[in-house]
Amino acid sequence: MRKIIHFVHVSLDGYIEGPNGEFDWPVMGEELSAYSFSLMERADTFLYGRPVWEMMAGYWPDVEAISDHPHDLKFAPIWRSSPKIVVSRTLTEPGHGARVINGTNLVEQITALKSEPGKDLILMGGATLAAELTAHGLIDEHQVVVHPVLLGGGKPLFPASKQRLGLQLVDSRTFDAQNVLLCHRPASR
Repeated sequence: MRKIIHFVHVSLDGYIEGPNGEFDWPVMGEELSAYSFSLMERADTFLYGRPVWEMMAGYWPDVEAISDHPHDLKFAPIWRSSPKIVVSRTLTEPGHGARVINGTNLVEQITALKSEPGKDLILMGGATLAAELTAHGLIDEHQVVVHPVLLGGGKPLFPASKQRLGLQLVDSRTFDAQNVLLCHRPASR
């Protein structure tokens, strides 16, 4: 069965975006970039919630006109050619080769998706979809990259929840002498 890997960037104070929605603070150094490409070798499909999808769809299709960062230029063709799935109750035509899972019967749809042939799926960023899938035991691995910045507010990595979930640290690494990867799996697996 395919796994869902939640890959997300977070500030040291626990936010995935700043107080005004800004996401200009993650630094993609050479080592972190190389690791992200090695992660892509395990997966063949990107999974997004609607807000992250809109950010990605606004950046990656024409990134060469926006950025000359080596990571961006290398990742753009991978993003364009990879299957992409957006979970949304409102979006119907996402474009850029993506398909929509409408969010109705989400657990059943994601379970069926995990049962399809193929490599793992990478859930890129986000908080709401990640929290919902985590609550239903559908995330197999959380890969959280902690960046050395304090945002002072914004969107937390996980919204407040009354549910407690034990996790097991299975890997940690430092990249570019500034970022730390924390890789956790549910403790029951």
